[in-house]
Amino acid sequence: MQTVPKLLAFLIAVGILGCGRQRPLTVGAKSFTEQTLLGEIIAQHLEQRLQHNVDRKLDLGGTLLVHQALITRAIDLYPEYTGTALAVILKLPPSPEPGVALERVRMEYRSRWRLHWLDPLGFSSDFAMVIRGADARAHRLETLSDAGRYGKGWVLGAGREFLTRPDGLSALMKTYDLRLRAAPKTIDARLLYQALQKNQVSMAAGAATDGLLPVLDVKVLKDDRAAFPPHQAAIVVHTEALEAHPGLREALDELSGKFSAAIVQKLNCEVEASRRPVREVAREFLGQALAASR
Repeated sequence: MQTVPKLLAFLIAVGILGCGRQRPLTVGAKSFTEQTLLGEIIAQHLEQRLQHNVDRKLDLGGTLLVHQALITRAIDLYPEYTGTALAVILKLPPSPEPGVALERVRMEYRSRWRLHWLDPLGFSSDFAMVIRGADARAHRLETLSDAGRYGKGWVLGAGREFLTRPDGLSALMKTYDLRLRAAPKTIDARLLYQALQKNQVSMAAGAATDGLLPVLDVKVLKDDRAAFPPHQAAIVVHTEALEAHPGLREALDELSGKFSAAIVQKLNCEVEASRRPVREVAREFLGQALAASR
């Protein structure tokens, strides 16, 4: 939990403490490509539908900081994942059933903080354990059970959240008899596959929708014993924002079901591999997705 002075400084930095001015609608996101893309797509869509400017805070850091920004109204909404909400924010056991997980987080968020989980966006950004393609071919590795039988063991690289949350490293090691040759390395998500390609690690904890997966010579090992719970993506919005902005709920509902894992991976790839600007990729997606639904 942040101290009062730190939280006050953060709120001032993101502009919640204006001098009597009406708060604009603000979309937030965590500090990685997929979140930035989703946040930008949401912001552009709201600008089109509500016909007024939307503020963006799309590089706010990790899960707990972005959640704190939402409950203090430093932001009004952001995209989140059910598995992350259960494990990191609510500190509740994961559920292997997507529908059960969604209803649990909906109930808890509504009763604790007056926050609403909207219908899922249409994809699940599940954990993915990734190794080099050459290693997978040489040792005939297809699943995480296969990786557990690999005698040389692994050097694991992962983001800080994966290493500390109960549905991450802990779930992996409880489910599979993986031999780690050294302590896992904490690596920023944006540098994870670079570390894998440079042989700094031999296994990386990524996500199934990561944009570099289709363009690198890597292998996603199948989670054949279901160690990891589903991480359905959905927009979480503060009740006060819904009350203050007519049409907001209806506009956000238009994005539900418009995504798939393949679509999100392609969008991530456009930014990470093709180096296209996030705003351009978001604008193109909205033009195609919403035109198809009319």
